[in-house]
Amino acid sequence: MFLRVARHTNDLEKIENFYVDVLGFERLGGFENHNNYDGIFIGKPGLDWHFEFTQSEVPAKHTFDEDDVMVLYPKTIADYDKLVNKLPKYNIAVIHALNPFWNENGKMIQDPDGYRIVISPLKAVISEIE
Repeated sequence: MFLRVARHTNDLEKIENFYVDVLGFERLGGFENHNNYDGIFIGKPGLDWHFEFTQSEVPAKHTFDEDDVMVLYPKTIADYDKLVNKLPKYNIAVIHALNPFWNENGKMIQDPDGYRIVISPLKAVISEIE
């Protein structure tokens, strides 16, 4: 099975810069003026998933609550530290998570659209499963 997470945005360039430059994903492709939509595909080559972000004349209306989060698990502690230490360079603040688990097991940030992202060491997911 393949997975595509698709989301509409009001600023495709900001979203691309955030997910590529800050989070370290890659632009896998894109399109322009397809049924009045522009879009980009962001992810890592060779994986069975990617993000699709689109922009059109219709403004995005984001509604979510504090527990709607996307969780990223860097593969190593070194990868986690590198990513978390890069956040201040881009003026990205760590915010408080409503769920205390994420405050104890990672760092929560927001993307340019306000969506919450948790960056958590892989050991946190292993302890959840065990």
